[in-house]
Amino acid sequence: KYLDAVFSVPEKKSTYGVILTHGAGGDMNFPHLLSLAAYLASRGVLCLRFTCKGLNVAYRTKAFKTVVEYLKLSNDYKLYGVFLAGRSMGSRAAASLIRQVSQSDDDDDDFIRGLICLSYPLHRPKLQSKLRDEDLLFIRCPVLFVSGSADEMCEKQLLEGVASKMKASKKIHWIDKANHGMAVKGRTTDDVMEEINAQVFSWLRENIELEHK
Repeated sequence: KYLDAVFSVPEKKSTYGVILTHGAGGDMNFPHLLSLAAYLASRGVLCLRFTCKGLNVAYRTKAFKTVVEYLKLSNDYKLYGVFLAGRSMGSRAAASLIRQVSQSDDDDDDFIRGLICLSYPLHRPKLQSKLRDEDLLFIRCPVLFVSGSADEMCEKQLLEGVASKMKASKKIHWIDKANHGMAVKGRTTDDVMEEINAQVFSWLRENIELEHK
């Protein structure tokens, strides 16, 4: 089987990369992913975004693992490490893979440096009693959540409660009044994306700098 993927490559050689995937709908050309990939590449971070259709999280986790292995073995880029990033269901697949890797004897563990969750779907709409937090609680690498404060699939207090139980170092950035699709009344998509992209990049820079100290 083949996965469609696109690289956004910085002008100067990049030492770290971000692997980015979409939610339950859409594909790698979802506007938010295009915007983030271009933003990161223009600031020196390689970005590989890929399409993996299907609503089966286990299948999508397997696809994510394949992409990580491809990049790890790639002689074209020779990266020190990657950060896994996904929107909605894509972030669940990324979290699931990181948990799997951390619990195995896999040496991918050193290659994966962190997790970026955009609109993490913590629960189904109106079904807040059943949280999808099982993977998050096992993760040990740094995690960034970017969520809308009006996200119908991620109630603010619930995510903050889960974050307080996590072993990993974590940061939550709330996009004020944004829904699950990151739409905010009275703000343009570009304006919201500028805020999200800047948050992701500054978090990446902090974590890459911390490594080099």
